[in-house]
Amino acid sequence: MCQCESRDLDKIDAIVARIGTDATKAIPVLQEIQKEFRYIPLRAIERIAATTAMTESQLYGVATFYSQFRLAPVGEKIIKVCHGTACHVGGAEGLTEALEARLGIRDGETTADMKYTLESVACLGCCSLAPVVMVGDRTYGKLDRKKVVQILDDLEGGG
Repeated sequence: MCQCESRDLDKIDAIVARIGTDATKAIPVLQEIQKEFRYIPLRAIERIAATTAMTESQLYGVATFYSQFRLAPVGEKIIKVCHGTACHVGGAEGLTEALEARLGIRDGETTADMKYTLESVACLGCCSLAPVVMVGDRTYGKLDRKKVVQILDDLEGGG
């Protein structure tokens, strides 16, 4: 969490107050916490457990069970490289390698400036556009190594 921890605790408390305090609200509370911080800080789990009917073990169990939740900080933009069958055949491995080289990180890592997180995913559901990369909420298809690096260059240039 940021240096202003009391403000962070206020944000957590506000989310819990808005959504609810019983165990049936664990998923929506964690979703909102992640939306606020881009991941679920351990301190948030501790705070929620201290102020609700939910326990730390219940919250941690939910957060680790569902793949949508992140327990480590991620970059401002998440770059997802599809490695489904069509994308794999179309060269997804080469896209991942090109992005790793361009960003200076490995698959699953985040850049030091917290700008990008690179991750391979099983399928993005855009098989007709294979190979596909998603940056944030935007999908790019029919890519090769050069085109995928150009996407990052364009993003860096404000495009």
